[in-house]
Amino acid sequence: MNAETAPPPASTADSPAATAPSTADSPLHLDVLVIGWGKGGKTLAATLGGQGTRVGMVEQFEDMHGGTCINIGCVPTKLLAHDASERRADDSPQQFWADAVTRRDTVVGKMREVNHAMLADLDAVTLISGRARFTGDRTVEVTAGADRMTLTADVIVIGTGAVPVTPLIPGADSPHVHDSTSLQHVDPLPQRLVIVGAGTIGIEFASMFAGYGSQVTLIGRRPRLLPGEDEDVAAAVTEILTGDGVEFLHSTEVEAIEEGAQQAAVRVRVRVDGEPREIPADAVLLATGRRPATADLGLAEAGILTDEHGAIVVDDHLRTSVDGVFATGDVHGGAQHTYLSLDDHRIVLDQLRGDGARSAADRVAIPATTFMTPPLATVGLTETAARDRGYEVLVATQQIAAIKAMPRPKIVGDPRGLVKFVVDARTDLILGARLLHVDAQEVINLIALAMRTGTTATALRDGIWTHPSSAESLNETLGKLAPPQG
Repeated sequence: MNAETAPPPASTADSPAATAPSTADSPLHLDVLVIGWGKGGKTLAATLGGQGTRVGMVEQFEDMHGGTCINIGCVPTKLLAHDASERRADDSPQQFWADAVTRRDTVVGKMREVNHAMLADLDAVTLISGRARFTGDRTVEVTAGADRMTLTADVIVIGTGAVPVTPLIPGADSPHVHDSTSLQHVDPLPQRLVIVGAGTIGIEFASMFAGYGSQVTLIGRRPRLLPGEDEDVAAAVTEILTGDGVEFLHSTEVEAIEEGAQQAAVRVRVRVDGEPREIPADAVLLATGRRPATADLGLAEAGILTDEHGAIVVDDHLRTSVDGVFATGDVHGGAQHTYLSLDDHRIVLDQLRGDGARSAADRVAIPATTFMTPPLATVGLTETAARDRGYEVLVATQQIAAIKAMPRPKIVGDPRGLVKFVVDARTDLILGARLLHVDAQEVINLIALAMRTGTTATALRDGIWTHPSSAESLNETLGKLAPPQG
């Protein structure tokens, strides 16, 4: 067991929990206990701890200090994606990959140290290493090997995140089969990579590894890529990835992964539209989604309800079925975004220190980005969804290469993609946007803000934007709004 109030983590001799060990009869009591070092939990702990509130932070894995985003999620994968886009044709794929992984580990290591210090340096915060499990009402037992510690708290915040879903495929336990975490350190760089799952993670890794020089096959169960998007947007994404060398297998079921095939590590047996096929691969990525990490948390013992997917059931104020227990981030289901977890902490903080009015129901126009190269950023309704809901819409769509007033993509050497806006014809308000271009992950925030504040499409069209920038697409594209065809 490791409990501490200051670094280094290896020493516990002077920590409060070490000098006054807790037992089942004499637990360590805290004002607030946070389980899981994610974005919402760590920000809440830092805020409350900075105000003198006695906070305990329990994290099972020392290499997850700071949470999923900085250690295995957003930051390292986007770094690897960026470096992949920088590789030139005459660069050695293996060496370029190895150098990128080294840079990844250096950046992650530094960010983890900073995140550890942000809590360890606060006198009111106690850091505890081990696995937490509820044993009763606001009572948690933390175990680390044979060591046990009992904690009680007035308020408990669960932020254990999500874990990859492993499909029931024979051979999925092969050492050549990876999830999105282990593939970040695959060695050597696979010449042939098969990705099972064509969602956001699958698309991002397909784009990334194609950039490093791998031959990538992306397998999806649906008839086309991105079935929730309009066909023209999905077609543009498919065209870009195909141009980068990615092969697509749609309407495909994976039957088994078997060792050895044609000088490859494994062969993936599939059925494409019902027809059998074998794909040789040096590595396989299972990108089949993530589920809330609630297994063995003892939630039932505490009376904390979960849904059929294992997600903790919360209300709009992130309160669970037990008074004084909240859940933040991916563990309560829904969209899995770090920035939503950050906003979750604001909602819980408002419950604890504010007037309690802040609510998840207040969230509108939440943007999302798939970090392929170039990125796909989205917000609001698609054209199809808007029309299905009865809106009279105006639509503007342009290919990036054809936008005269937007030279930045040409300057940086990647004029691929498109922009698409869907606007309410009666109110001139933006209903949704799809941006597939350089800097899309930045411009989408401007669109989302406009949607939240009621800024009209006309105001964006007539806005004054810096030059050369990708935001300049707004001037030209929104000037082409017209009723949809057909």
